[in-house]
Amino acid sequence: MSLVHDLTARNRGGEAIGLPCFCTANEHVLRAVLAYAKQTGFPTVIEATCNQVNQYGGYTGMTAADFMAWLADMAEDAGVPMDQLILGGDHLGPNVWKDEPLDVAMEKSRELVKSYVQSGFKKIHLDTSMACGGEPNPTFAQIAERAADLCAVAEAHAPNPDELFYIIGTEVPIPGGETEEPDALDVTSVDRFRDTIQTHRDAWAARGLDTAWTRIVSVVTQPGVDFGHTSIYPFEPEKAQPLSAAILSEDGLTFEAHSTDYQSTDALAALVENHFFFLKVGPELTFRFREAVFALTAIEEQMNVDSPSNLRQIIRDQMTANPGYWQSYYTGTEEELRILRTYSYSDRIRYYWTDPTIASALERLLAVLKENPAPETLTSQSFMGLEFGEMPKEPDHLIAHHVQRCVARYFKAAGFKA
Repeated sequence: MSLVHDLTARNRGGEAIGLPCFCTANEHVLRAVLAYAKQTGFPTVIEATCNQVNQYGGYTGMTAADFMAWLADMAEDAGVPMDQLILGGDHLGPNVWKDEPLDVAMEKSRELVKSYVQSGFKKIHLDTSMACGGEPNPTFAQIAERAADLCAVAEAHAPNPDELFYIIGTEVPIPGGETEEPDALDVTSVDRFRDTIQTHRDAWAARGLDTAWTRIVSVVTQPGVDFGHTSIYPFEPEKAQPLSAAILSEDGLTFEAHSTDYQSTDALAALVENHFFFLKVGPELTFRFREAVFALTAIEEQMNVDSPSNLRQIIRDQMTANPGYWQSYYTGTEEELRILRTYSYSDRIRYYWTDPTIASALERLLAVLKENPAPETLTSQSFMGLEFGEMPKEPDHLIAHHVQRCVARYFKAAGFKA
């Protein structure tokens, strides 16, 4: 029995155990995640989404093989064995190509899934829920048939298909997050959940994928959690109780919860207790990263150094000059937009850290602070809550320590004791 199958069985048996899934392509964040993995030895899930990483490069410029090699290099630097890491592909399906005709979008989706499994990704979330090429919204049966199509591709091209495990279901925000503030959230009904399971079971059986069916470990449903630009929708366990109970009637299955960012640690733990085994987090990681970087800029400003990075002004200028990653998401007055661009929960600023001008300014900031170490008193002012005598001195370590506030609380909520 694989580690994931063992842990999901324990969760179904009533143990409050789960796995966080860290969904990011930010190098500083990933290095912080890997440093925590080295420190604790915990099994660590790292995921890439279809729009971040695909056969055409995605917005990161990386294919699945590129991402795997990049992560392997970082893991080696951190001293983390690759068998401690579980690599996942999120929302694998036609989302990136949904404006193209269905047959074209699905062929590109097949190539996407093939590239992920051939590169060594083991956790495969199949998401074929979107309408393609102007078609009507697909039915549950059509979604399931398309997902089974992609599962067959994965089974045919994985070096060892027995090592794959699958996530099905799609009742979550689109990859990249909400475009508007949600008005209300409906917990997935038991009927919809059962329809999802039955249509997928039938589609898998029709393609002779009975063995692969036994490796489906989770179903994505909406437990009633999400976040917008300025709002968080907290988990209310009583509303999810019927759904939580229904999973136990399906052999071997748990739930996967998306958009759990910014939930309280107690709420995350309650999700795990209600069989939401996988807890997905992404923007909260880069939100903490941005906080740490801006804390470093505050230190730099107080140090009165020669040739400062001017990072915050450069970020403002670049986001204004290149609004593509935030313009269709944020609305309001110019002052409201200024706040949202930098501080919103949806964290659209995360798409700008690889901008060459911004990346260069960040490198300059880190170099300045390495050349001019800040006194502990100044570090304490910008990074409140650090213990005296235990404050990291290197700016990279301060960033990692701050990002690990998110990493550590997710593991705590998932039942891991550091």
